[in-house]
Amino acid sequence: MEENKGKKAMSKAEASQVFASCSFSSLGLHPNLCDQLRDRMGFEAPTLIQAQAIPVILSGKHVLVNAATGTGKTVAYLAPIIHHLQEYDPRIQRSDGTFALVLVPTHELCMQVYEILQKLLHRFHWIVPGYIMGGENRSKEKARLRKGISILVATPGRLLDHLKNTASFVYSNLRWIIFDEADMILELGFGKDIEEILELLGSRQNKSVSKEKQISKIAEFQRQNLLLSATLNDKVNNLAKISLENPIMIGLDDKTLQISPSLEGLKSFGSDVENELEDLEKIVRSSNDEYKLPVQLFQRYVKVPCGSRLVALLSILKSLFERESSYKIVVFFSTCNAVDFHYSLLSEFPSLSKMQSEAEVLQLFLKCKLFRLHGNMKHEDRRTTFQSFKTEKSALLLSTDVAARGLDFPKVRCIIQYDSPGEATEYVHRVGRTARLGERGDSLLFLQPVEMDYLQELEKHGVSLTEYPLLKVFDSFPLYSQKQKVKKFISVEMHPWVLNLQKTLESFVTAEPQRKKLAKDAFCSWVRAYTAHRGELKSIFMVKKLHLGHVARSFALKEQPSLVGQSFQIQSKKRKRDQNQKELSKKRKGARKS
Repeated sequence: MEENKGKKAMSKAEASQVFASCSFSSLGLHPNLCDQLRDRMGFEAPTLIQAQAIPVILSGKHVLVNAATGTGKTVAYLAPIIHHLQEYDPRIQRSDGTFALVLVPTHELCMQVYEILQKLLHRFHWIVPGYIMGGENRSKEKARLRKGISILVATPGRLLDHLKNTASFVYSNLRWIIFDEADMILELGFGKDIEEILELLGSRQNKSVSKEKQISKIAEFQRQNLLLSATLNDKVNNLAKISLENPIMIGLDDKTLQISPSLEGLKSFGSDVENELEDLEKIVRSSNDEYKLPVQLFQRYVKVPCGSRLVALLSILKSLFERESSYKIVVFFSTCNAVDFHYSLLSEFPSLSKMQSEAEVLQLFLKCKLFRLHGNMKHEDRRTTFQSFKTEKSALLLSTDVAARGLDFPKVRCIIQYDSPGEATEYVHRVGRTARLGERGDSLLFLQPVEMDYLQELEKHGVSLTEYPLLKVFDSFPLYSQKQKVKKFISVEMHPWVLNLQKTLESFVTAEPQRKKLAKDAFCSWVRAYTAHRGELKSIFMVKKLHLGHVARSFALKEQPSLVGQSFQIQSKKRKRDQNQKELSKKRKGARKS
């Protein structure tokens, strides 16, 4: 079967050696485009995924790319598209409308792809990039679409809106549809939107596209769809079935990487759709076994009791920023309220040093630039944060999973998962913000003693973590209020530094009503998020195993907020009551039938 398809498999090491001597020009890209990749993007040579994907995409074949984050997938699909568009004679014009459509899941990723386009198109000024996404002024977007956008980056909801309601949106010459971060697009609930978009664009594989209007200069070209995803699942498999025709699969298996064929030899890839998609289903099933992570990523976990989590986080951050002057860190939280509380706390919490006089400028506990990012922020604030954090050399970003997918923040050295991801696959995307394009990176996962089974869940997928020396970090800090007593085998909760810092944090938070309210809101949203774990993770992350008073301490609250506790208990009782009523109704129906 493999021989019939003309595919050649080799080991990852052999494939790396083959592509080590590659250049972008040897892959068939235009010299000016190669210059832009070097001068503006910093690519001296293609990455392995780029070397595999670019020749296949240039050939016009449908492609499914599965590779670790930070491997240069965006350039892998943009470069061939730009190469083809610049070759059109006569040159394409804005009035020709949209030729390429890139679908992305989030605002931030939309802006990132657009910025890469701007850099690559510097010498191809007649090819116009553009973007449309929720939160932007719809009238201004409509005006840009009326003028014409050659390569359009869009979020699914806003694209569907314009396809239905913007008559001046010209897409009759559409040649490429790209699904970037396809798994996240589907996880965010855009599945129905995507199906409707494919119907409107005439790109579903069970629909005829013969009625498409095409201008003469591209009449000989067929539609080419590309699907890129860091993880594979049944939803991605279904999208591949309805959008890809005879797809070439790249990077799907670490053991047998497919070598990109020459442009002349591509005609031998003549297998039918059913065979290709049967292979894909097998790959999807096997991909659930192991996650793709960069080899240069150093992964660790920190085991810390619930009530000492906040002290542990602040201590680790302080230790990392004091160790190096240029250090960028992203900390992931489960809720927007948690991000807001920790941002407010770290923006104002002072140093514990007693050497400060009242006349001196107040020294903060963490001496670094601080940013936050979550879905409830205004669109303009999110954009400002995204751009500012990218340009800083030393900074801390507090974020929800809105920053977990696709975003390329240069020189991020460490990822801290303060709250465990809702899905095991999300672990991959979070740590993927570091160790990008061959650079070294560190990741740290916070776990409570009752959550340690999560390590076994990760090990099922080939992810192994080593323990972080937390007590060693605590021992490194001096105590200004008392002489430090050295004790062997001291517990985390009773460490003098932990006791001192926890007491100071609680006094600081409770002294300001607004700050205390932020802490209460964060506590409440954290408990709700903790109960939302699904599937196998539900048995690991159980609220019943937690002491809510200790959870309150992790938000620097001296006592568990009674209203929050009562409301949570009321919700739990209501769920139990509803479940009992459903069971009773089933029994009654069964009795009636009998």
